[in-house]
Amino acid sequence: MMISHTRRPLSLTLRVLFFVATAFGVSLVVISQLLLSSIEHHFIEQDADEINVMVNSIKKALHQSPTDTLKNQEALSQAISGHHGVYYQVERNGVLHYSSSDIDFRPPTTDFPVVKNITASTMQTWRNKDRGYRGIVTLITIDKNQYRITSAIDRDFHQGFLKKFTQSVALILFGAGILTLFAAWLGVHKGLKPLRGLSDQVDFIQTDKLDSRLDMHSVPVELKPLVQSFNHMLTRIEEGFIRLSHFSADIAHELRTPLTNIVTQTQVGLSKERRTEDYQELLYSNLEDMERLSKMASDMLWLAKSENGLITPSFETINIQEEVQSLFDFFEALAEDTHITLAIFGNASNISGDRELIRRALTNLLSNAIRHTPAGKTIQVTLVDTDNEMVSISVTNEGSTILTEHLERIFDRFYRVDHSRKRHSDGTGLGLAIVKTIVEAHNGVIHALSNNHSTTITIHLPVADPSLT
Repeated sequence: MMISHTRRPLSLTLRVLFFVATAFGVSLVVISQLLLSSIEHHFIEQDADEINVMVNSIKKALHQSPTDTLKNQEALSQAISGHHGVYYQVERNGVLHYSSSDIDFRPPTTDFPVVKNITASTMQTWRNKDRGYRGIVTLITIDKNQYRITSAIDRDFHQGFLKKFTQSVALILFGAGILTLFAAWLGVHKGLKPLRGLSDQVDFIQTDKLDSRLDMHSVPVELKPLVQSFNHMLTRIEEGFIRLSHFSADIAHELRTPLTNIVTQTQVGLSKERRTEDYQELLYSNLEDMERLSKMASDMLWLAKSENGLITPSFETINIQEEVQSLFDFFEALAEDTHITLAIFGNASNISGDRELIRRALTNLLSNAIRHTPAGKTIQVTLVDTDNEMVSISVTNEGSTILTEHLERIFDRFYRVDHSRKRHSDGTGLGLAIVKTIVEAHNGVIHALSNNHSTTITIHLPVADPSLT
């Protein structure tokens, strides 16, 4: 047997912190790169301006003594003063004419393009003897002498500054990240306080406190739909729990009567010797009670299966008028014994449904009507097509009027309209509950109406699809 390990989902706090850390980290990286790139570009522009000044000074020195080499070199040595980390060398006709330092820039700059306009985009970088330089190469012609001027600035100073600046920015951003995450955690912790309060309220609700409800006015607006849904769920659970409690009490009450009859009659029968006919009568009486218990258990089992989706209707086209007429033929003998008249009125379209289930529902309605109709009265079944593609089947019987407060509950299991009235031996109190379950399984509706000493129970079932007939 394989044991599956379900990965535990991250908490809301960790999810928010992870999102904040990711967003903040990406933002800091982008901002820091833009900042460093901007500073680097500023240094390049600054170097370009300084080199432009250097080149102009060198050109001016070369124009002072173009024919006297010594004076020319002396002028070049004095061309730049007061500048730190700047270097230049001048080649005349391909021969080194002057260099401001002992560094030879010719090997690394041989292939550099000659520029006319000194800008940040025309600057070149290279390394020489483990040091970095930034500069350009220009050409000038004086008295048929071509001078190649290589100007450079030591960029290690700028790089050192950028390195220290980067380290400082990294420390600042790291500290800012820690503070941001702490603030985010604190915000989430405070933000989830209403949820913790709801958890405490929910934990307080027990089976004996199902009438409790969460306060919608004490939570943020984002949690109000959750609280409202939870309160609705509590209402449904409370109603179901109440129905279950009543159902359990009703079951105990319904089972107690026949069981008490069986026990009492058996004890009386065994209290002394009796004739064979007396024992036979006792067995017949016990059999009647046991058949009622068996029917009750069967009905309860059917309802339980239906509620759990174990009974699925098999739909077919049904001529509802023929079904009602066949049930009239079945109940004819019972109706004659009680001097009750059965009548059918109207005509309706075919319906779509499970024939056995529909027949059971109609049987329960008719048997219920016969039990509660006085002798000499009429039970009327009316069939009508409605405007919403439904067939209306109404069973009306004359008798005592059912009060309005009872009409809404006559379809509940074991519900008694008159608690003082003794049930007939063939009634289990589940007939109308079964009818309602069957009707709802066919996407129909059922309702009851009682006035003027008559009661009408009406069911609406969908009309059959003509293409299936």
